[in-house]
Amino acid sequence: METKKEIVIQVQGLVKDFGARRVLNEVNLKIYKGETVVIMGGSGCGKSTLLRHIIRSYNPDSGKILLYDKDINQLPENEFDKIRKKMGMVFQNAALFDSMNVEDNILLPLREHTRLDENIMNIIVKMKLELVGLRGFERLMPSQLSGGMRKRVGLARAIALDPEIIFYDEPTAGLDPIVAGVIDKLILDLSKKLQITSVVVTHDMKSVFTIADRIVMLYEGKVIAEGTPDEIKNSSDERVQQFIMGSPDGPINFFQSGGDYLKQLTE
Repeated sequence: METKKEIVIQVQGLVKDFGARRVLNEVNLKIYKGETVVIMGGSGCGKSTLLRHIIRSYNPDSGKILLYDKDINQLPENEFDKIRKKMGMVFQNAALFDSMNVEDNILLPLREHTRLDENIMNIIVKMKLELVGLRGFERLMPSQLSGGMRKRVGLARAIALDPEIIFYDEPTAGLDPIVAGVIDKLILDLSKKLQITSVVVTHDMKSVFTIADRIVMLYEGKVIAEGTPDEIKNSSDERVQQFIMGSPDGPINFFQSGGDYLKQLTE
């Protein structure tokens, strides 16, 4: 008998307009506990806007975002804070505080959201840095770190509170292939070891097919494909094939839609 999968995140009929441009158009999506879902698509397709709705940075024009069966846009702030503590976020540029060393960057969520003894928090920091391969780097400043190391510190901070869900915004952007591979392996390892539900926004095809349990492709604000990596690779949709092959020729016409990409400044 197949075990019923628990839905952690559910997007229902999500619509978002910026001025005259419809960025998200009736998006529906379910994300299950413990899986790694990659949301991919070209610049301006709506993937980052979708992510920002799920973490309640944006309010939808219509539709719902359900986390743990609760409509997050109907929750008072103190109730959403309880859900927020179950979530971690890894930003594209790591978003470290330059005035703080590595240890203090990771301590920040622990100091803000717990009442743990300082010694306990310091032990947690060392454990999280061990998980991302940076034990012993506590005293370094962000300016002393490489791009890949900054991303790993950002990941250590994201898991400081032992979240159930982690959101990644372009986690391998700007990294060389080897360092990007290290980040991909970390995402995989953390998802499996800690049973974390991961939502990854990226257009890095190597990463997509390395880390994804399931892939969702957005195009012009709509979900046009959804499935396992093999299902996406074998998709009969010419737009999907053009995107994953990186071909300039096909139904996705950059020159026709490029103006829309430029207008979507919030992506």
